[in-house]
Amino acid sequence: MTEEAARTSAKQTASTAQSAEAALASGRRVTDLALKALKERPKFSIRMQIYLTVLLSLVIFLGIAAALLVTNHIIENRVKLLEISNSYLFEIQQARRFEKNYFLYGTNLRDALDNVYTAKRILLENSDRFEGVIDRNSSTAMLAHLEQYERLLEKLEDIERKPEAEDFYWKKKDSEVEVRKHGQEMVSFAQNLTQKERAGLDNMIIFSRRMHIYSFLFLFLLFVFNTVVLGWRMISPLRRFLTYADRIAGGDYSPIMPARRYRDEFSTLAIAINHMISELERRQDILVQSHKLRAIGTLTAGVAHELNNPINNISLTAHMLKEDYTTLSDPQKLEMIDDLLNELDRTKRIVRSLLDFARESESIIEPLDLNDVIRETLGLAGNQISLAGIHVDLQIMPHLPRIHGDRQQIEQVFLNLILNAIDVTPKGGRLQILVIPDDEPNYVAVKVTDYGPGIPDHVLSSIFDPFFTTKSKGTGLGLSICQGIIAKHGGNIQVKTRMNEGTTFTVRLPITTFPANLDRVKS
Repeated sequence: MTEEAARTSAKQTASTAQSAEAALASGRRVTDLALKALKERPKFSIRMQIYLTVLLSLVIFLGIAAALLVTNHIIENRVKLLEISNSYLFEIQQARRFEKNYFLYGTNLRDALDNVYTAKRILLENSDRFEGVIDRNSSTAMLAHLEQYERLLEKLEDIERKPEAEDFYWKKKDSEVEVRKHGQEMVSFAQNLTQKERAGLDNMIIFSRRMHIYSFLFLFLLFVFNTVVLGWRMISPLRRFLTYADRIAGGDYSPIMPARRYRDEFSTLAIAINHMISELERRQDILVQSHKLRAIGTLTAGVAHELNNPINNISLTAHMLKEDYTTLSDPQKLEMIDDLLNELDRTKRIVRSLLDFARESESIIEPLDLNDVIRETLGLAGNQISLAGIHVDLQIMPHLPRIHGDRQQIEQVFLNLILNAIDVTPKGGRLQILVIPDDEPNYVAVKVTDYGPGIPDHVLSSIFDPFFTTKSKGTGLGLSICQGIIAKHGGNIQVKTRMNEGTTFTVRLPITTFPANLDRVKS
């Protein structure tokens, strides 16, 4: 018996170490995969986006400023050219006025020639500028008319020097027709030049005004776009991290995986949170195991009491067999040996149930029947229930759907609730356990009700806080750990109490109506 127990204990210790090492290695692999995935993303930080946006805005602003400067320069040139065109038109018109004075009054012919010379000088000095307004043929024609007009005026001046000539009148009359003809052509070209230049100037002013408006609209839209994109890059991760925080608060310690194709400041935050999650999970496992050890210590007292009965029976039967061995018949001896074996089997079952609960193993998610889980948990707490003389009223609705979870962790939760209920139930009192479908669809509820003194209102809000306890020897971790385990399984724990009437703890767990690989979902 002693050697077999030692071998069993050694095997379970080795299994515990291997399972713990495997669970730790599995958790590290998942965390390492998340870390690798986060770090392998190409880096595009928010700071880099701000710098690039500022640089792009500066380049665009400089481009717009350069375009506006060029436009203003063109407008200035257009204004100068318009002034030159007006000067040319003014000289031509002045020459035509003096021309009329000459033909009417015989005066101002020299003044007309001076204006023509000035107009010709203006035209020749700015011929390159005028080419951008009028074509070369028009420019050539305009110069030709001006030179012909100039020659005609000079011819008139020569005629005026010989008034005594017989054909003076007719020469003057013939020249007048030619002068008026070319004068009209010059005025027409000059007015056309001025109108085109004025139209070009108006178009450039309109273009400049539109460029100012469009530039302002473009910069405004660029600012709005950058603000929206930058806000989205910041607000969207913040919302995701709020979800992560709620998930972690609910007991889900699965690492954060990349949600974007690039790496930024939030990726660094995710790496830090993953490290924190890893530490939290490690410490949570330590707390769970420490609470399990405390529960084992509580169970050990009952187990020791229960072991006394089979050990006493074995001792009495062995002494009787030794003393009466010679007088007993063979069937009587066989019957006593069978009694010894039965008591040994009973002892082994008691020890094995405690060792199975105490064994630390890798978390295994499997379909669970709450009927079996509750009955096995009551078997573990049977000794405490017997010692306290408590009657357990167990009501389980038949044909309940299964749940998915880790059997040991679920049993640990119910064992903690049952032991707490035993502590506050008077000796000889009653404990009720009810397993029914929950009011919310796709959930089942396990209600553990004691009829003790109840929980005061000022204590009720703190019972799930870590290290909060009202017991003199309690650690204050039991309900907090239970809440974390149930949250990991997608459920929750609720409590209702009335002073001097009792307390009901309700554990709500989701059912599984289809096969699910929760390990894969978690990883």
